[in-house]
Amino acid sequence: MHRFACAFVLGVGLLCAGGAAWAEVELREHLRQRLEAVHSDSPLVAAGSDLGSAELLHALYQQRAWRPIWFDAEGRPSAMQAQLLAAVDRAADHGLNPAHYHRGVLEELLAEQVGSADRRMLADIELLASDGLLSLAYHLLHGRVDPESIDPDWLLRRELPDLFELLADGRGEGPVDLVAVLDSLGPRYPAYQLLREQLALKRGLAVNSWQPIASGPLVRPETHDARVSAIRQRLIELGDLVESEDQVASDPDFYDAALVRAVRAFQDRHGLMIDGLVGPRTLGELNVPPERRVAQLRANLERWRWLPRDLGDEYLLVNIAGYSMHLRSFGEILMTQRVVVGTPFRRTPVFSGSMSYLVLNPSWEVPPRLAGQDILPRIRADETYLETMGFSVYQGWGADEQRIDPASVDWARLSARNFPYRLRQAPGPENALGRVKFMFPNRHNVYLHDTPTRTLFAHEERAFSSGCIRIENPEALTQWLLNERSTIMTPERIRAVLDSGVETTVRLDRPLPVHLLYWTAWVDDRGRVQYRRDIYRRDPPLIEALDAAPDELEGY
Repeated sequence: MHRFACAFVLGVGLLCAGGAAWAEVELREHLRQRLEAVHSDSPLVAAGSDLGSAELLHALYQQRAWRPIWFDAEGRPSAMQAQLLAAVDRAADHGLNPAHYHRGVLEELLAEQVGSADRRMLADIELLASDGLLSLAYHLLHGRVDPESIDPDWLLRRELPDLFELLADGRGEGPVDLVAVLDSLGPRYPAYQLLREQLALKRGLAVNSWQPIASGPLVRPETHDARVSAIRQRLIELGDLVESEDQVASDPDFYDAALVRAVRAFQDRHGLMIDGLVGPRTLGELNVPPERRVAQLRANLERWRWLPRDLGDEYLLVNIAGYSMHLRSFGEILMTQRVVVGTPFRRTPVFSGSMSYLVLNPSWEVPPRLAGQDILPRIRADETYLETMGFSVYQGWGADEQRIDPASVDWARLSARNFPYRLRQAPGPENALGRVKFMFPNRHNVYLHDTPTRTLFAHEERAFSSGCIRIENPEALTQWLLNERSTIMTPERIRAVLDSGVETTVRLDRPLPVHLLYWTAWVDDRGRVQYRRDIYRRDPPLIEALDAAPDELEGY
């Protein structure tokens, strides 16, 4: 952990230092001696458990002149100790494992402490309790897993708020409410809290028996099938079908209109074709066991903890795994669009940026990798390809740039690794960027743009691009941006520029925050939990890291 977490040390010290002076010097001396050894090569251990916050613990107790937190001046359990296990158990509500915060050994020692004068055991409790809560508090603030340790494409900069200020909100007359203080450290977004509620619901399902629905032919509306009753029961369990006793179908094997509506709602929540037909894809999602959904929810709760504490009052958010874009203003969704994102081999990265300008009638400077890997084979296959698609060939940059006659190039001798030319596609109907691109400068050269390939938006899963994000209705976003954040562009002028075909850059008066995120589970604005396929296979390593023992976890 780092210096920002030291504020938590100060916070706990100030919150707990108001009691009477500690009478038994022996316990204080135990704490001092053990913590003074932090700077030696030996790990700090309590009751056989390694302590991960050794330096923080040293700073904490040194600040307190080695006085304990979890025992009063007479060596009896303090008022805060009564909340200890409930506070550690709170980790589970956030998708974390209480066992990683010494839950088991603390419970055993707390039961043994009654009437004990063993100062070493009391010191073990003291150190384990503080270490567990320090770690849990930090993980609620910033996540348990270092995102870049398992996903190098995750490049969000996490803000590090002052932990003392967060803890100060829990101060007041009487003892500190540890559970409330810990909950206040987690993300304050309503969507995070709703996801926590879904985690609790899914865990309730996980304890019940869960039998897969048998495969078979397509189940169509207004037909009979022996699996319909199982489908109906599954949709009731998942909350897509609400059925009171007087609405139970007289024929349980008949696929009636009410069940069709429930299937369509289920398909909508899982990114499937909303056709009311129960085929292999829909059946597969119906059969996903609750344990897998629990893991999926835990992974996405962790992703929320990686985010900045404030996304902005007005921002554009792209959910890569959800193939969607939302424009939000002060909590209200102003616009939703379908998007096309990068393929699993050319993934769209996760990061936050600031949209500062857009380009109408853009030309396209083909990235070198795409030029060699994608465009070169097409040039070889069709000698008219460059002319038909509006490409020009260049060599060099800036003042040294030279336009090359394509007929003078022996394309057959070139390869993806040996491609010394630059390709630029002129504005026009064939341009890969369409009629507008939306720029938020970043080191990946990733941006949002139009596309001439409109048919791709009809697909359920839309991972077809080379990393940039293609949006379904660029005109609507263009109009909003220039109406709200530009004083020089009227609708008439926008149309005139687009019709001219001339490449034109328009700077925004106020930049717009842009967040490219990756969620495979989230709660939408109607309170429905949404699930999507993990197109980049990012969930398994994250879940594995969340389940890893502290000494196995890389990065923290």
